[in-house]
Amino acid sequence: MKILVVGGGGREHAIIRSLKKNPSVETIYALPGNGGIARDAVCVPIGATDLPGICAFAREKQVDYAVVAPDDPLVAGCVDALEAEGIPCFGPRANAAVIEGSKVFAKNLMKKYGIPTAAYEVFDDPAAALQYLETAPLPAVVKADGLALGKGVLICPTREEARAAVRSIMEDRQFGDSGSRIVIEEFLEGPEVSVLSFTDGETVVPMISSMDHKRAGDGDTGLNTGGMGTVAPNPYYTPEVADRCMREIFLPTIRAMKQEGRTFRGCLYFGLMITRDGPKVIEYNCRFGDPETQVVLPLLESDLLTVMQATTRGTLGRTEVRFSDRHACCVILASKGYPVHYEKGYEITIPEEVRPHVFVAGAAEKDGKLVTSGGRVLGVTAVADSLAEAVDQAYALAEKVEFGNRYMRRDIGQRALKA
Repeated sequence: MKILVVGGGGREHAIIRSLKKNPSVETIYALPGNGGIARDAVCVPIGATDLPGICAFAREKQVDYAVVAPDDPLVAGCVDALEAEGIPCFGPRANAAVIEGSKVFAKNLMKKYGIPTAAYEVFDDPAAALQYLETAPLPAVVKADGLALGKGVLICPTREEARAAVRSIMEDRQFGDSGSRIVIEEFLEGPEVSVLSFTDGETVVPMISSMDHKRAGDGDTGLNTGGMGTVAPNPYYTPEVADRCMREIFLPTIRAMKQEGRTFRGCLYFGLMITRDGPKVIEYNCRFGDPETQVVLPLLESDLLTVMQATTRGTLGRTEVRFSDRHACCVILASKGYPVHYEKGYEITIPEEVRPHVFVAGAAEKDGKLVTSGGRVLGVTAVADSLAEAVDQAYALAEKVEFGNRYMRRDIGQRALKA
């Protein structure tokens, strides 16, 4: 089989590694891939949002199956375009990917179908939003409606910060057109849990839960990032919580999307907060999370390609999806200064014995060498019988990877270990 994977980050590297385990896979094309992925797939310099380019390439190579991993091409209709070429895909069509593409759509869907989430108001006029903030409860959470590289959510402890957030998103257009509408919602408290799930639009199969570490600095300080590390499973996601999530959130969401004529197939990500009143949805993503994928897929014991094809064919209910009962920890190595300003072009040294544990995100090949080309450079994942062992092993492996301005958080997994 010839497989095409759209995207070029650590998430895509983890997906490609898992797909390679299937003996029927002969070639995997990564569009555009990256310098590290090039060891595991054929990288083709076609951008993830170049839909005509992706379709022309898939036609030319007679691709058998495509996996569209990032949010931008999913929301833009990459699956629709490939399916029109007769190529089966893993991932939702554009009318279902809107569950991530528009926070307003997602919040209104939850309100309509009684899915637990934070109370909220929607604004398309900055003056009305600012007026609402005069009496809104604090802290306030201000969200850009559209996609914003995971950075469109601002938690504002004071009215002044909330006003500045509204002006920055709606007037200064910090996130472009994504900020033409905003959601202002109540601040929820409790442990956060990420749950990725496979779904064919009828059946939903949750994957192992995980805990992300979004802030740049130790002790959850500093700016929000795309994620500085993850552990799985998440100790706060107990069997009781999981059962409640299935009944009150997962199945109702899948049924709501079908009812709306937007059947969701692929990977639906549930960002949850375990509040005193029970689990509530913070956000939906229409795809695998990054870096959650880098701890969840190494624990998958079933064949990934078989499971993905079952979501496409509508046979997930008859397909075995089995996960290991071990633990995983992923530590992200970033460029110092991320997520604001950082230098690129440093040579990366990865010892051969560490390579199987490394998922490359922001790196390019230059003169036969791997060099840094992004803020989050790579993830190092270890799997072990206990969380403490997985954390220790991930850090021991991470220390062996070298590049000029290497930076990592030193406390990934500590919150989970305390729990």
